[in-house]
Amino acid sequence: MLKNRIEAGILLSERLKKYRNTNSVVLAIPRGGVPIGAIIAKNLQLQLDIVLSKKIGHPQNKEFAIGAVSMDAMIIDKYSEIPTAYIDEEIIRLRKLLQEKYKLYMHQRKPIDIKGKNIIIVDDGIATGNTLLVSIAMLRKKQPAKIIVAVPILPYEAIQTFEENTDELIYLIASKNFRAVGHFYEEFNPVEDPEVIQLLLNTNPNQ
Repeated sequence: MLKNRIEAGILLSERLKKYRNTNSVVLAIPRGGVPIGAIIAKNLQLQLDIVLSKKIGHPQNKEFAIGAVSMDAMIIDKYSEIPTAYIDEEIIRLRKLLQEKYKLYMHQRKPIDIKGKNIIIVDDGIATGNTLLVSIAMLRKKQPAKIIVAVPILPYEAIQTFEENTDELIYLIASKNFRAVGHFYEEFNPVEDPEVIQLLLNTNPNQ
């Protein structure tokens, strides 16, 4: 068990200390990944940015992910019973939401150029992993030197997938009895938009 996201950020910072003051950028996944990413960025003296993606929910159960989408990449699982029109409409709808969110969080700031840099992708935990995988697919197109994923919690069976899709995987807990990310935190309060905006401003005051 972890006490909260603050403890998770401190512990992950220790595992990532070789990247301190290097040509690296922390990319947090809003909203839950931002408090952890902010701690890692401060402790390692790195810049903090965000990476946005959204899961595509099943038409009969929105919580069940059938894929994920970013602003310029997507992953779709094969389900023969799901109409193509539904998936196409969801991609358009979700990409519009992502564009609005980026503007909300980052205002007029431009994304950090990650070409040739190590990128450390941070979230507060992995469940299905679809949103994180689509983020990795998007970021690969931008030619970073290295992609590192750093998360406090993930299902044990997800380790191989993420080791194959990243250059380095850093984690604190890999559970063989995984139910939900929140079950591994004593405190797992929702992270709201104003907190995300403030953390991004405080961590990168000169941007």
